[in-house]
Amino acid sequence: MPRRNINDLLAFRAVARERSFTRAAARIGVSPSALSHTIRGLEERLGVRLLTRTTRSVAPTEAGERFLAAIGPHFDGIEAEIAALSEFRDKPAGTIRITTGVDAARTILWPAVARLLSEYPDVHVELSVNAGFVDIVAERFDAGVRLGETVAQDMVAVRIGPDMRMAAVASPSYFAVNKPPKTPHELAGHNCINLRFPTLGGLYAWEFEKAGRAVNVRVEGQLIVNDIELALQAALDGSGIAYLPEDYVRSRIDDGRLTRVLADWSPPFPGYHLYYPSRRHQSPAFALLVEALRYRG
Repeated sequence: MPRRNINDLLAFRAVARERSFTRAAARIGVSPSALSHTIRGLEERLGVRLLTRTTRSVAPTEAGERFLAAIGPHFDGIEAEIAALSEFRDKPAGTIRITTGVDAARTILWPAVARLLSEYPDVHVELSVNAGFVDIVAERFDAGVRLGETVAQDMVAVRIGPDMRMAAVASPSYFAVNKPPKTPHELAGHNCINLRFPTLGGLYAWEFEKAGRAVNVRVEGQLIVNDIELALQAALDGSGIAYLPEDYVRSRIDDGRLTRVLADWSPPFPGYHLYYPSRRHQSPAFALLVEALRYRG
């Protein structure tokens, strides 16, 4: 049906219910004369009189009453659904799917998600922990988490954490029999715990920098893993030196279970960002999560 015809039906409903062109015109935001013209045009197209007009009142004819009973509930239902949408805005609901690495999930996402779930019982969150990057559009995720420098240019990126640093660590028992390295190049003489990430296509090269001098080191050792939690456990067990996010190992450094080396070779770099397609429509639940995660440090 053309939009003009729908507007004409809404105009008729207003007049039939208000029993007044003046009140109906004020309700829908037009002049009484324009409203009267609209109703005359509708009656001419339908070939039947819908309203009886006198100098003092307006009332539906028998045909008008039947027509109002037929179309009224449909428009009432549409308005009710629009009102229901405003309730969703006031009471966010729905499922949000996010792909992330284990460190971001543990240190940043979960604390914020835990608070959100307790405050909004109709919001559901799925956290999918992956070692590699995931195509969030193809895999139907609402968002993903990456380090800031790795987010694609066509994505919206929201900073959710502070700058990060890496930390080279090993257990005190390991350094009891192995001299701690003073420079990255001395790692060649150590048993290092390698990480293999699918996104890199090989082993992770440890990145260091000092006084503007960048050094990437391909370390060697007996153990290769693809999970930082396993690398951490291996370091705690004395299997060698691991290179892990500082926040992830800080508590073990503080309690003496791990010893840090090469700290002056590990400058800060952009931390975690939540990213999602720029064309994505933000649902109320998703907007709440973004604000809960947004870094304000």
